[in-house]
Amino acid sequence: PGTGYIVEVVPVQKLRQISLSWPILYSSQEEKDTILLTKPAFYVGHLLGHEGPGSLLSFLKRKGWANSLAASTNADLSDFFTFEVSVDLSTKGLEESDKVVEAVFSYLRMLRTEPIPNHIFDEVLQLSDLEWRFLTKGDPENYVQSLAQSMQKYEPLLYIAGPRRVGLLGGKQDLQKSRVAFSTREDRELTRSASLNLLSHLSVENVMITVLSKQFEGKTQFREKWYGTPYNVKQIPSLAVYLWSNPPLANELEMFLPKPNIFIPSEKGLRLKPGVKKEDTSRKSFEERMAPISPPHIIRNDGDEGRWTVYYKKDDRFGQPKAFVVFQLLTSDVYSSSISVALAMLYSMCAEDSLNEFVYDANLAGLTYDIQVLPRGIRLTFGGYNEKLQDFAAYVGKRLARELDEVLPKTEDIFERYKDRLSRSLAAFDVKQPYSHAIYYSTLILQPLNFNYPNDEVRMALDDVTLLQLQSYAQNLWSHGKGEALVQGNIEKNETLDLVNMIDSALAFKTISQDKIPPRLKALPLPVAKTKLQIAEPNSENQNSASQVTIQCLSKSVKDHVLIELISSVLAEPFYEDLRTEQQLGYIVSSGVKALEETRNLNLIVQSSVAPADKSSSAILNFLEDFRTSKLEKLSDSEISSFVKGLLDSKLLVSNEGCKNN
Repeated sequence: PGTGYIVEVVPVQKLRQISLSWPILYSSQEEKDTILLTKPAFYVGHLLGHEGPGSLLSFLKRKGWANSLAASTNADLSDFFTFEVSVDLSTKGLEESDKVVEAVFSYLRMLRTEPIPNHIFDEVLQLSDLEWRFLTKGDPENYVQSLAQSMQKYEPLLYIAGPRRVGLLGGKQDLQKSRVAFSTREDRELTRSASLNLLSHLSVENVMITVLSKQFEGKTQFREKWYGTPYNVKQIPSLAVYLWSNPPLANELEMFLPKPNIFIPSEKGLRLKPGVKKEDTSRKSFEERMAPISPPHIIRNDGDEGRWTVYYKKDDRFGQPKAFVVFQLLTSDVYSSSISVALAMLYSMCAEDSLNEFVYDANLAGLTYDIQVLPRGIRLTFGGYNEKLQDFAAYVGKRLARELDEVLPKTEDIFERYKDRLSRSLAAFDVKQPYSHAIYYSTLILQPLNFNYPNDEVRMALDDVTLLQLQSYAQNLWSHGKGEALVQGNIEKNETLDLVNMIDSALAFKTISQDKIPPRLKALPLPVAKTKLQIAEPNSENQNSASQVTIQCLSKSVKDHVLIELISSVLAEPFYEDLRTEQQLGYIVSSGVKALEETRNLNLIVQSSVAPADKSSSAILNFLEDFRTSKLEKLSDSEISSFVKGLLDSKLLVSNEGCKNN
């Protein structure tokens, strides 16, 4: 089907989604080159996908029709590209899908008819440049692939910067400097013109609509050739075409263009603090690189019965104007039952959704936060450019702990929308691959009950949860505990202590005694004899089987942890070669070590479409028996040294990139 049609699809998961897609042809090579350099889709996507006050998503959420929205280019081929707006719908939103589409065209009408302020174009450029200036290394394989694609589109000077920066029509000089706005008014107007040209193509006449929902099951006429996906194709009704072509004015729906983003850091705020530096590891010897990194140290300790223990470390390695902050309130009872877990998940979802409009600009400007209710309490994590991080963290902390009326659902209808959203998320567990289920259940049996609960138990508990229970749970969540904090990065010691005091004032919890602090996770020991856990695959339509063999190392010594990782390094390649290449038991064959608090587990897993789980299990055990005698016991000192060096190099790489990304 092409434009002018609605495609109704039955998804595998319990999705409810509507997507509007527009194919846009390049009229000439010159236009294609201009689009590559100006990237109008960045600006249009920024506006349509905005999540702050007055946004399209804000309106859809107020109506109870949507959970999330995304807008960006999709396919990008030699002679055309597609632009797509996708909306994750509520039950009510699916019923009102025509109204959802109408709202999209109302917002598009505003973008075409109202002047788009200069600050929007300047901010998108500034945010793009911030990301470019402080770009962190990613996966080498993905990076090489992106470069190969870039080489087909850009001139050599732009192989790296081309796909990652906007506003490049100004010439080569723009590559060498940091920009907070367009270099000339003409450059901005060229970008504005390209954006308006893109908007002119996002019309009712040019749209193709796809709706995903389980409600179409048993009502479809067609089946997709390769995967057998059931679907329908319908022409967009003429009445819908008329209504979408003449939508309400955006201001009638309380939609408006984004205000200036106050969270974008200033050039002054991007300066490094005294003592913060970037370490040059490229010239260091292997021995120098292996020198232990100094750990964070305690700068505030209120004692066992006190309020806070604060750990601090100034950045002496990466030299970036960023900080990373973790606050944890240790408290019991938040994970005491499957009902508590369901309430914890609901609270986190409600909190993040209620804060979304207020923190969206901060997220665009590189500030992040995360809230997690964990078995030992509740954790708040913040990160990003440090200039405005303190105010951001204090605001979020206060909002979460003391303004519960603004965080929790105000009506039963809104509460049921969150329950439905969480229920669908938990139900997605059933359609995961068998190897994921094998990993999940093998991890579940190693953890005490108050640290993890089976997916089906949480789903059953969720069915009976009420809004009153959620309100009571949230009030108790922040009421008492013991505070812990880790602050690291481009931040001074006194600033760290001030930040902790601000959070302490915002949370205003009562201190608990030491005996009330929940214990740390201790892995449950497996029986000495071989233990077999056999579970039916939750997805009856998936004909694959999976087997995971877990070898538990309960030792807490660093030496034993290193030894089991070394064994894993030695067996990884021959394990894959034997079971995947030679025996061809499965297309997923992998092994590795997983940490569970202070213990380590060596896991070997196979997923197969040709062998039952018992055969895969036997093959794994036979491999281990043979591996010990034929490979492990015959390793020479030089071979062991080679594996040790490879393991160390990989750990250094992971450590460096993990810290830098954080």
